[in-house]
Amino acid sequence: MFGLFLLQIFTRYVLGVPLGWTVEACVICYIWIVFWTSAFLVRERDHVAFTILYDHAGPGVRRVYALIGAGAIGLAFVAGLPGAVDYVTFMKIESTPVTRIRFDYVYSVWVLFMAAVAVRAALEIARLLGRRWRDEVADEQAPDGGPA
Repeated sequence: MFGLFLLQIFTRYVLGVPLGWTVEACVICYIWIVFWTSAFLVRERDHVAFTILYDHAGPGVRRVYALIGAGAIGLAFVAGLPGAVDYVTFMKIESTPVTRIRFDYVYSVWVLFMAAVAVRAALEIARLLGRRWRDEVADEQAPDGGPA
């Protein structure tokens, strides 16, 4: 993506001939990078979360909060998955203006993202219902020994 961006700058300002496809390719790469990494690479604890009540609760209450949160997220994404699949498949009738890539290909990563979030929520619930649930709700420490 960065290479495409540099190519666009070079052709526009040095050669005086802008390439339209590089802008489109950068946008498509950005969409895929954001949703792919959020679905498969970013750890749960690295996502933004509002944990004021969670941080001040004991392990049992944290477990309940985590179960409610994972359940709500999982159910919401499972409930929304059929509509997302329907809409993404409908988008095959449209394509990007320059490269003519069908929008169902461009946005298919959204369906993967939704499915991955639902699976991650189910795995979190399974861990919270397992014998080692205390490990899931334990306070995390940063590498320097302070709070994460």
